[in-house]
Amino acid sequence: MCELMGMSANVPTDICFSFSGLLERGGRTGPHKDGWGIGFYEGKGFRSFIDPLPCCNSELAGLIKNYPIKSHTVISHIRQANSGGIKLENTHPFSRELWGQHWCYAHNGQLKGFEQLACDVYTPVGETDSEHAFCWLLSQISLLDQEETSKCDFAYKMKPKLDHLRSLGVFNMLMSDSTYLYAYCSTKLSWITRKAPFGEANLKDVDLQVNFVNETTLSDVVTVVATEPLTHNEEWNTMSEGELVVFRNGSLICRVT
Repeated sequence: MCELMGMSANVPTDICFSFSGLLERGGRTGPHKDGWGIGFYEGKGFRSFIDPLPCCNSELAGLIKNYPIKSHTVISHIRQANSGGIKLENTHPFSRELWGQHWCYAHNGQLKGFEQLACDVYTPVGETDSEHAFCWLLSQISLLDQEETSKCDFAYKMKPKLDHLRSLGVFNMLMSDSTYLYAYCSTKLSWITRKAPFGEANLKDVDLQVNFVNETTLSDVVTVVATEPLTHNEEWNTMSEGELVVFRNGSLICRVT
């Protein structure tokens, strides 16, 4: 299957350290060699980089690893294709506009019968079950009360729709509207929040360490979500099946189990 990674922070933060670990899993330490992508929010602005080549030896991925793009919210994905060919249009993350905001989404898993999901507002461009599910999900979200997008009530109303997608197979998901990072677990997803007092972190997939004391201020709060923990010397929170968590500015604001 694919792997996901996301970040939510209260100050503009780069993802270079975590992406260095994820990059290795894209064809070197893991089998996810069928493309990769990453999306960065800057205010309400959004820019993404996607590539159908293996992440581990992609020159574009090397640029992202070494170029500290600062963002409050990031979503990244490395792909092991199971629905749709290895093409640019099938490469995550996907994005659409809703309520004057860029919504970014990435999915890990495989869904059966996804073709029966009615995409009333949005139309898939590629062939994947993932993008089809995203178009259906956003169509459903568009029917909700826009004023509740900043409240836990919105998460509670969205969760049955996520549960429906999970009933079709495996549906691990990251999604953001620029302000909030939504993480939904079907089988496997973990997260960690780093804040003062900061310490050292060591990546699992490559010999790389960082001491966050030297990279942060005492007020920084940064949460990273990943399919598998990226470090081996930190304690990650393992999500349960059917759990939805919502982060804003690095802090957990809502948890629906």
